[in-house]
Amino acid sequence: MSSTTKTAAKPKDAPKKAAAKGKGEKKDDTPALSLAGSQYLVPWLAGQGISLAFTSAQTSKMFLVGPTAEGELSIAERTIPRCKGIVADGKSLYVSSDWQIWRFENALNAGERADGYDAVYVPKASHVTGDIDCPEMMIDGDGRLVFVNSRFNCLAYLSRDYSFNPVWKPDFISAYVAEDRCHLSGVALHDGRPAFATATARTDEAGGWKKSLKDSGVVIHIMSGEVICEGLSMPRAPRMHGRTLWLQEAGTGYLGRVDPKNGKFEAVVRCPGFLTGMTIIGNFAVACVSRPPEGDAFAGLDIHTHLRNSDVEATCGLLVIELTSGNILHWLRLDGVIEEVSGVTTLPGVFRPRAVGFKSDEIARTISLPPDLQ
Repeated sequence: MSSTTKTAAKPKDAPKKAAAKGKGEKKDDTPALSLAGSQYLVPWLAGQGISLAFTSAQTSKMFLVGPTAEGELSIAERTIPRCKGIVADGKSLYVSSDWQIWRFENALNAGERADGYDAVYVPKASHVTGDIDCPEMMIDGDGRLVFVNSRFNCLAYLSRDYSFNPVWKPDFISAYVAEDRCHLSGVALHDGRPAFATATARTDEAGGWKKSLKDSGVVIHIMSGEVICEGLSMPRAPRMHGRTLWLQEAGTGYLGRVDPKNGKFEAVVRCPGFLTGMTIIGNFAVACVSRPPEGDAFAGLDIHTHLRNSDVEATCGLLVIELTSGNILHWLRLDGVIEEVSGVTTLPGVFRPRAVGFKSDEIARTISLPPDLQ
C-alpha cells in the first residue's frame, strides 16, 4: 500500500473523481485542489464505522469523506456560502452558512445504495438567521440545535418567529448586540446540556477581543457563569469526553485539557498549524488545522513563532489524534486553494456519503417518500 491516498481536482460543486466517482457539474476556473490521506486513514475510518463531513468558510465548501469498498478515499463536495459550523445527528446534517442554517437529511434508508453511495444528504430546510457568524453547533439532549452566535456574543436556539432565540451570554456581556465583543468560539455539552463555553477575551467592547489574542481567552462554566480557566490563546472547540474537558488553543497550536483541580490548561500535543475545530469519537480527536491567519492582530501568536523556529510548514486539513497518548496517527491534507478548515463532524454508520447541491437540476429530481409509501 502506498503511503498516501491522493486525489486532485478543481473545486466544484460535485463529488470528486479519482477517489469518488460521482456526477459532475459545470467546471469553473478555480485553482487546483489536491487532497492526500495518510496510509492508514481509510482503514481507520472503516474500523470506526464512520465517515467525516467538514467545512471551509474561506472557500464556501463542504466536504464529505469516507472509505470505499476498494480501500480508497471517497471525497464529495458542495458549495455552501461561508459554511462554518457543522454537526450530524442521526440522518440529519446541519451546516451554518453566511446568513442561514441548513438542515440536510439522508434520503437513503439503512442498507440502500444510490450510485455506490450509502448516504445522500438532501437539503430539506433553511432557517434564516441573518449574519450571526456561527462557528459551532451541537444537538442537545432534547434534540434541539444549540449554536454559538459569535456576532451577538451568545448561545442560541432556532426560533420559529425570529432570527434566533438567545438562551445564554457571559455575565461580562451587557447586551445582545451585533458587535462581536468577546468572540464566543465554542460550546461543550455535558449530560445533554450546554455546560462550558470558550471566549477569546473577557471584554464588553465591540471588537475588544482583537486587542490581546495571546493570553486573554477563557473557559466559562455556563450554569454558574464562573470563569474556570483563563490566560488562554484563542481557545475553541471545548469537548467533554467522559469527565475530561478537552479544548484547542488555536494561538499556540496545542490540543489539551483543563485540570479540574486547579483550572489550568494542560497541553497534550502541538499541531502543525492553527486549530479551528474538533470532534471526538472514542479515544480519538479529529481536529481541524489551518494555516495561521495573517494581519497585525495575529502577528504575535505563538503558533507563528513555533512554525518559524521549527522550520515546519503549516498544514491545512484534518488530524486524527489519540487522546491517551497525544500521538497524531492519521491525517488528511488539503493543498492548493484551501488554506482554512472550519469545522468537522462524524457521520456514524456511513461509509460513502455525498450531498445534493443547489446549482444543478438534481435537487428538483431528488424526491424522498415516507417508508410506507415506497
